[in-house]
Amino acid sequence: MSNQIHLQVNGETRNCASPTALPELLQQLGFNLRLIAVEYNGEILHRQFWTETQIKNGDRLEVVTIVGGG
Repeated sequence: MSNQIHLQVNGETRNCASPTALPELLQQLGFNLRLIAVEYNGEILHRQFWTETQIKNGDRLEVVTIVGGG
C-alpha cells in the first residue's frame, strides 16, 4: 500500500505515491528527461544519480528545461 507524500516542484505543491523514483515522478509530470536539469533540495543533482533518488515527503525540486536557439 502506498502513502501519499507532499513535495514542491518549481514552487508548486504536488503529491505523489511513496515510494516514487525521481525519473518516474518527472515523467508523470510531463517532463522530457533528456531536456531537463534538476535541483534536488537545493543541490544540482547529476543525471547519474536520478534512478537511485527516491522522492521523500517535503522534498523540493526545481526543474529547468533546456532550450536551444540563439
